[in-house]
Amino acid sequence: MAKARAIVKRRKAVRNIRKITKTMQMIATAKFQKSLKRAVGTKAYSNKIRELVAEVARNVGDVSHPLLRRPEGDDLSGTVALLVITSNRGLAGAYNGSVLRMSAHFIAEQERQKKKVELFVVGKKGASYFNFQRRPIAQRYDLGDAPKFADAERIANTFIEKFAGGQYDAVYVGYMNFLSAGVQKPNVVALLPLAGVEAPQRQGGESAPFLATAVYEFIPDAKTLLDELLPQTVKTAIFQAFLDATTSEHVARMVSMKSATDNADKMVKSLTMQYNRARQSQITTELSEIMGGVEAMEG
Repeated sequence: MAKARAIVKRRKAVRNIRKITKTMQMIATAKFQKSLKRAVGTKAYSNKIRELVAEVARNVGDVSHPLLRRPEGDDLSGTVALLVITSNRGLAGAYNGSVLRMSAHFIAEQERQKKKVELFVVGKKGASYFNFQRRPIAQRYDLGDAPKFADAERIANTFIEKFAGGQYDAVYVGYMNFLSAGVQKPNVVALLPLAGVEAPQRQGGESAPFLATAVYEFIPDAKTLLDELLPQTVKTAIFQAFLDATTSEHVARMVSMKSATDNADKMVKSLTMQYNRARQSQITTELSEIMGGVEAMEG
C-alpha cells in the first residue's frame, strides 16, 4: 500500500506542476502576440533606414561625420563596446544560452585581435553569467518586459557620445534576432561606425540588394541631414534589437512551457499505469491471503 500511496502523491505533484506550466504557456502566448505587433510593425522602418544609411554612407563623397569615421592608425583606442541583451527570468529554453555563447565567441575573437571589450548588459541572466565568468561589466540595464524607445535612446546617446569622442573603435549589440515565430537566431550586429554598416538581411539570410545606385542631392546640406539621420539610425537599431529580443524570449518561453506541459501529461499517464499495476498487485495479494485463510480454516 505504501508504494501506491507514494505514486498517488507524486502524480498529484506532477499535476500541480502541469497547471503552473500551462498557465505560464498561456501568459507567454499572450505576451508574444502583443510583442509581435511591436516588433513586426517597426522592423520594416528599421531595415529601410539601415539600408538607406548603408547606401548614403558609400555615396556621401567628401562629407565627414563623427559617426561615419573608421578609426585607423593613431586614432585607434583599442576598445570596442558590446551591448548584450538577455532576459531577467529563465524557463525559456536555450534563449539566454544561445545569446551568451554567441557573445562569448565574439569577445574571444576580439581579444585574439588584441582589443579590449567593454561590456554593457541588459537582463539579470546576462549579468549573472558574466559575473560568474569574472568579466567586468561597465553598465547594467534593467528595462523590464516592454522596452521603450526612450530607454533605447538613452543607451544610444551614451554610445554615440563615446564613439564620437574616440573612446570606442566600434559598438556592437548581441541579441536574439526574431525572423519568424519558428526561427530566431542569435546575432552580433555592428552599430557603429555607420560607414561599415551593412544592409539588413532577409529571412533566408541574403542581404537585401539595391535595385539601383542612387545619386543624392542634399537640401539642406549633407552634414545637416546626416546630423539628424545618423543618430536616429543608431537609436532605431538598438530599439529594434530590444523588440526582437523580447519577442524571441516570449516565443522561447512559450515553446519551453508547452514542452514541459506535454511531458507532464506523459508522466501523469505513466504514473497512473504504475498506480493501477501496484493496486492490482495489492488486490491480488490480499485475495490470495483471504483464500489461504479460508482453506486453513476449512482444513
